[in-house]
Amino acid sequence: ESIAPVVLWVDEIEKGFSGVSRSGVSDAGTAARVFGSFITWLQEKQSPVFVIATANSVDQLPPELVRKGRFDEIFFVDLPDAAERAEIWRIHLLKRNRNPAEFDLSTLAMSSHNLSGAEIEQALIDALYDAFDQNRPLHMDDLLGVLQETIPLSTMMQEEIDRLRAWADKRARKAS
Repeated sequence: ESIAPVVLWVDEIEKGFSGVSRSGVSDAGTAARVFGSFITWLQEKQSPVFVIATANSVDQLPPELVRKGRFDEIFFVDLPDAAERAEIWRIHLLKRNRNPAEFDLSTLAMSSHNLSGAEIEQALIDALYDAFDQNRPLHMDDLLGVLQETIPLSTMMQEEIDRLRAWADKRARKAS
């Protein structure tokens, strides 16, 4: 609070608080005390601290953490749609000093259906390694080849993704 106004980003919050109910057995209650202090602070903070938390397994979070007044809203961020994937490609090509205009972003977006942003980034990195290994510039075919070989996490974990989408359908606002 001493540096407010500030944004506090808590990434994968469930990893820190999922075992709070067993805290007395595993760590003499330390996690439970930290959790109690955190939720009290969320409820009572007076300074302008905007708190954002991400979670991969929302169902592992204690209900008292996610109630209104502590977090104002729960958003569900699904896999990117075609327009979002095209923008992800554009961003990562630029990040690696490649001109996005030299690539068919629409085709890349369609070919990367069901991939997460991280998987798209990794496909680009893999294609760059392939091109580098052959001592030539990156081409569209490199990217499409890597994409054909990529098995998306959404395929490997389809049941889990479907379960999460079903949970979010009635419990969270869609982020996009």
